[in-house]
Amino acid sequence: MFGSHDNNALALEKALGVRLSMTAGGIEITGEEHDTELAGHVLGKLYDLVGKGFTLEPADVKRAVEVLSNDENASLAKEFLDTVLGGDRGRSVAPRSRNQKAYADAMRASDLVFAIGPAGTGKTYLAMAMAVATLLSGKVNRIILTRPAVEAGEKLGYLPGDLAEKINPYLRPLYDALYDMVGPERAAEYMERGTVEVAPLAFMRGRTLNDSFVILDEAQNTTPEQMKMLLTRLGFSSQAVITGDVTQIDLAAGQVSGLVDARRVLEGTEGLEFVYFDQDDVVRHPLVREIITAYEASAAGTATTSADDDA
Repeated sequence: MFGSHDNNALALEKALGVRLSMTAGGIEITGEEHDTELAGHVLGKLYDLVGKGFTLEPADVKRAVEVLSNDENASLAKEFLDTVLGGDRGRSVAPRSRNQKAYADAMRASDLVFAIGPAGTGKTYLAMAMAVATLLSGKVNRIILTRPAVEAGEKLGYLPGDLAEKINPYLRPLYDALYDMVGPERAAEYMERGTVEVAPLAFMRGRTLNDSFVILDEAQNTTPEQMKMLLTRLGFSSQAVITGDVTQIDLAAGQVSGLVDARRVLEGTEGLEFVYFDQDDVVRHPLVREIITAYEASAAGTATTSADDDA
């Protein structure tokens, strides 16, 4: 419950400004009355989660405090135990933040979902989990994973191997996520049979993708023409998830990102959804969240300085 090195307890103390102490009779909470009452309520709800097999992490404690602060009768089980995929190896994939929960709900409700936010927020991983779950349920016949190989361009010639081998490093993150979901043996079987296809975005041109779950990763590096091409490939009984981080665009200077353009053109269109993530959704090393926050603050400071200079 308290986690490695009492990190979960420390997270609760930091979130509510209370102090937790182990006593012979249980846990003693000291602090302001309102804060101690809320801390006790949160602890009780978290104990129930842990009793159901949930592996608690500090970020979950913070999220629990936010949820129960807004509604003391809220069900943490509904928030935390919304399993997207139950892994064959005993691992399940579930949302770990409020925005991730909104993302999972959006993928269940809409055939086209855009997920925009910084690295480490689970955009691709949750999309992959939903794709595998949808495949296993029989709702689609195949999964198509694609991303633009922007860094490749015409500079692939010096790399060894044929075209597929040259492009493979840019698709590696998609392979890694797939292996983590179903294991290397089943992943290899799926790819050999064509049930799962991993390909650069350019290979999608001219195709019609029926009965498919399509994931376009690193979409910030598409051009508007490429984005339109991919979106118009969708056929019957298909759905697509488009993921990207608009702060990490690798296109040539002055070139418009297809993801930025799609947000401008399509936001508000009925039948599709945009889900946005921020540093609070980061599920990697805790330091990653601090790094993202620092870079965002620096970018904001630079923008302010530029505006002042212009004035």
